[in-house]
Amino acid sequence: MKQVVQNYKSGELAVLDVPVPGCKPGGVLVRTAYSLISTGTEMMKVSEAGMSMLGKARSRPDQVAKVMQSVATNGVPATYRKVMGKLDSYTPLGYSLCGGVEQVGAGIDDVKVGDLVACAGNEHALHAELNWVPKNLYAPVPDGLAPRHAAFGTVGSIAMQGVRQGEPQLGEVALVIGLGLIGQLVVQLLAASGVRVVGVDPDPVRCELAERLGAVACGDPESAAVEASVAELTGGHGVDQVYLAAGGGSNQPVELAARLCRDRGRVVDIGKCRLDLPWNAYYEKELDVRFSRSYGPGRYDPEYELEGRDYPIGYVRWTERRNLACFLDLLARGSVDVEPLVSHVADFDDAVETYQRLKDGDLKAVAVLFRYPEPTGEAEETAAPAVAVPEVKRPSGGASAPARAANSPVRLAFVGAGNYATSMLLPHLAQRDGVELSTVVTTTALSAANAQRKFGFAEATTDLDAVLGDKSIDAVFVVTRHSSHAELTRRALMAGKTVFVEKPLALTEDELAGVLAAVEESGNDRLQVGFNRRFAPLLQEAKNRFGARTGPANLRYLVNAGRLQHGSWYLQQGTEGSRFAGEGGHFIDTASWLLDADPVSVYATATSGHEDLQVVLRYPDGSTATISYVTTGPSGFPKETLDLVADGRALRLDDFVRASVYGRKKWVSSRLPKARDKGQNAELAAFIKAVRTGGPMPVPLQSLVATTAATLAVQAGLAGGAPVTLASAR
Repeated sequence: MKQVVQNYKSGELAVLDVPVPGCKPGGVLVRTAYSLISTGTEMMKVSEAGMSMLGKARSRPDQVAKVMQSVATNGVPATYRKVMGKLDSYTPLGYSLCGGVEQVGAGIDDVKVGDLVACAGNEHALHAELNWVPKNLYAPVPDGLAPRHAAFGTVGSIAMQGVRQGEPQLGEVALVIGLGLIGQLVVQLLAASGVRVVGVDPDPVRCELAERLGAVACGDPESAAVEASVAELTGGHGVDQVYLAAGGGSNQPVELAARLCRDRGRVVDIGKCRLDLPWNAYYEKELDVRFSRSYGPGRYDPEYELEGRDYPIGYVRWTERRNLACFLDLLARGSVDVEPLVSHVADFDDAVETYQRLKDGDLKAVAVLFRYPEPTGEAEETAAPAVAVPEVKRPSGGASAPARAANSPVRLAFVGAGNYATSMLLPHLAQRDGVELSTVVTTTALSAANAQRKFGFAEATTDLDAVLGDKSIDAVFVVTRHSSHAELTRRALMAGKTVFVEKPLALTEDELAGVLAAVEESGNDRLQVGFNRRFAPLLQEAKNRFGARTGPANLRYLVNAGRLQHGSWYLQQGTEGSRFAGEGGHFIDTASWLLDADPVSVYATATSGHEDLQVVLRYPDGSTATISYVTTGPSGFPKETLDLVADGRALRLDDFVRASVYGRKKWVSSRLPKARDKGQNAELAAFIKAVRTGGPMPVPLQSLVATTAATLAVQAGLAGGAPVTLASAR
């Protein structure tokens, strides 16, 4: 299928061929009929992409702060790869469309194939021929409403949420500053609510359009006519509410709002304009400044948007989805008219030219629609979801891995192509001789296409079955979200593949048991979990210099994990497990490797809220390892520091930058600044060697299982308040 994309680094716009997205449970696959260009938000993004790197940094200081934090945590080279990887990727455009339901995912019963729906979301309602849309981000289109009008559903919801924040009352007077697409819709919604509206915009054409659509009067912000109209309509008191629907860097809108608003009036920010509030003006009138968050309650909440968990109507009357349905109803009843806002309708194939004309100013428009070609009737490949698909046929024998021709390259498939895969794994593999990147599989079309373009995969798809059934693929990398690791690993093992799965291997004991059952049933134990720290060159050298032990050891490992950003999927503990369950295996594996044994018991305690953990591991020879996993430490402090003491010797690791060993002789690694090498490259080299030669896997399966079991035991220990004896030690 085709999709409009932009490279944020170069500014390039393109209509790209990408795989069809899979129809995952909890949503529907929609074939687009019309999608709407937001001439404000989208064109701002398009313009930003054309800036220099310095200009991009100035426009997004929040992102610059994230980069600096990443440098402190991961070092310059890793951060550079991650940032440039993000910049030099195709990103999607669009967030408002209307189309027909092509396929219905499991758990959906409110629409059927062929139904017309309006869709929202800058990750789901894209300028693409097909989109997968979760339940709470689509709404059925009322009978008789034209698809080109229903495509306004998202921007209509944005305008509606802004109006709701203003709490308009019958007979009030409102001022709308900025008469672009959102402003024009706000004018109509206010007029439909019995509010008299004055509009402000420097463009006389937009002022005239707003008056035709219900505004009492409109004018230039510098015009005395605007103040005169406000004075006449309000008896000189000022408007009851102001809606800021303007963009740009001028502070004029907030200053005008203060001047024309009544005492204790309401000012609602809907657009993205400068907000340097003149303190005296806002203080003296005690103005109520409010913000409108996009489409409404539910926005930026992954449990609502992605998992379909609705808010009870008795507590949250107007959610994203209910706003969308309400706006469609107003359109169907004629209370709002969007046809006068349509400045241009372009064929989807002409998308790049249309954006360029908008950017250059050749096309002056309030709203522009893309019109998509009618379906040809030919069966288009629609992939099943990455997890919820029919079982792959299990091999009848116990063969561990497909036979490989001598001297042939190791052929790899990646399931998942997120940040970690594209910044920490694929850059090493793409440069390695004797490795062929065969296929990349993702549930979203564009991420697969990006990985194919950047790393040279032969194919990109959303069809996991095709990969597992391809006998020419030697190994499968599972680099998806944590909740899918165990099931994808199980299926790949049953298909006879060698598997590299990023940590964690499993989130529950049942998931771990399922993986082990697959190993037993298939006879395939060719498995590696991405515990990379034991492969770090600096730590390996330090261990060698420390030497063999004769007595028990005491190991202390401080992990300054830091707080997660709001919205991170790591916080979705209901589906993705706790944060420690997700990454704690790294530190347990490192401790066990240094102590040359697997733990026999786990004791865990935590601060209130389980944010900071103290995990004590006991080993067969009496050694102990204490892992302090903290999220409340300072950002400037090293992320990982480790001390190992035994037999009158001590080993210290400082964040994979420097190491030292104290004994009869002292050894300190180079003090020159080095990149943090946490072992990914060496780990991948060992894995590829095992696949190529058929030799032992880099880490014994018993050790992988023991580390996973110990990680899972932490949660049980927190719940029970007592040490947990591991099953392998009984």
